[in-house]
Amino acid sequence: MPLHLVEHPLVQHKLTMLRDKETGPKEFRELVEELALLLTYELTRDLPLVEVEVETPLARTKGRMVRGERVSVIPILRAGLGMLGGVLKLLPAARVGHIGLYRDPETLEPVQYYGKFPPSLAEGGPAIVLDPMLATGGSAAAAVDLLRRRGARDLRFMCLVATREGIERVEKHHPEVAIYAAAVDPGLNEHAYIVPGLGDAGDRLFGTR
Repeated sequence: MPLHLVEHPLVQHKLTMLRDKETGPKEFRELVEELALLLTYELTRDLPLVEVEVETPLARTKGRMVRGERVSVIPILRAGLGMLGGVLKLLPAARVGHIGLYRDPETLEPVQYYGKFPPSLAEGGPAIVLDPMLATGGSAAAAVDLLRRRGARDLRFMCLVATREGIERVEKHHPEVAIYAAAVDPGLNEHAYIVPGLGDAGDRLFGTR
C-alpha cells in the first residue's frame, strides 16, 4: 500500500510546533492528540457507508452512516498512548488493545513485553496501530506481525514522523499495510533517533528522561 502523507496546512502547522524543543509536556500532549485526530480523518476516508433513514424536525430523509465495522485501535506503548485520545474522539466506539515493545539497546530490535487485544481484531474491521515515530520500522513490523497472528486483516499504521528506512521495512514485510504520516524526515542518527524528528516522543509526552 502506498504511503499516505498528510500535508494539510493545520497538520504541518501543529507538527512544527511539536518539533520545537521549547514545547512543554502539556502542549506536546495536546498537539499529539490534535494531530492524531486530523490523521484519523484521512485514515478513515474509505470506511464503507450504508444508506439509512432518519427523521429531521421537518421531514423524513435518507442519509449515509458508517457501516457497523468493528474498528480496533492499538497503541504501541508507551508513546502511542498519546495519540489514542485523538483517534477516539472520532471513533468513540472503537475497541482498544495495547502492545508493549521496547528497543534492545544493543541490537536496536524490538522486544515484546506486553499484549492485550480486543476480540474485534478477527472480525474484519480496520485495526489501527499507533506510534508517533516510524524510525527503523522494527517496532511497526513486529506489531503488525503480532496482530496478523491474532487474526487482523485490514491493518493501518499511523505515525507523526517517519523515515524512508522505516517505511521501506514495513513495506518489505507487510506491503498491504497503509502508512499514514505527517512528515518523512531525512534519516536516523547513530542512536536510531529520527533527525530532525522531535526527540523522544515518550519522554516529551510524559515529562520523563
